[in-house]
Amino acid sequence: MVETKKETIECENAPKAVGPYSLGIRTGKLVFLSGQLGLNPKTQEFVDGGIEEQTTQALENLSNILKTQGLDLDHVVKTTVFLKDMSEFSKMNSVYGRFFKDNPPARSTVEVSGLPKNGLVEIEVIAVIP
Repeated sequence: MVETKKETIECENAPKAVGPYSLGIRTGKLVFLSGQLGLNPKTQEFVDGGIEEQTTQALENLSNILKTQGLDLDHVVKTTVFLKDMSEFSKMNSVYGRFFKDNPPARSTVEVSGLPKNGLVEIEVIAVIP
């Protein structure tokens, strides 16, 4: 049997978990980050504005967590985007495209009936360590 070490990821520059889960897990050459909302890490409240501002903040939170592992968004190979309202897809997609310009990761986007704290968007990622 092969043993795989599992390390919990913590980050001062990202919102605290809103439940019994880790911000991320590092195992082998993979990093799995839990979904991030558009929460300001200092206040734990949503940033002002709508879907565009929350998408920006969610991606900045993910970027900050990746930095703790010596990684950035270029190391992301898969994302999952959860939208409260699919009619906001084009606005989210426009912001998302600014963060993933070259060689964007594989992505799934789904509409959900609700998100924690009544957020508009939540994004999770899987990254590969070179």
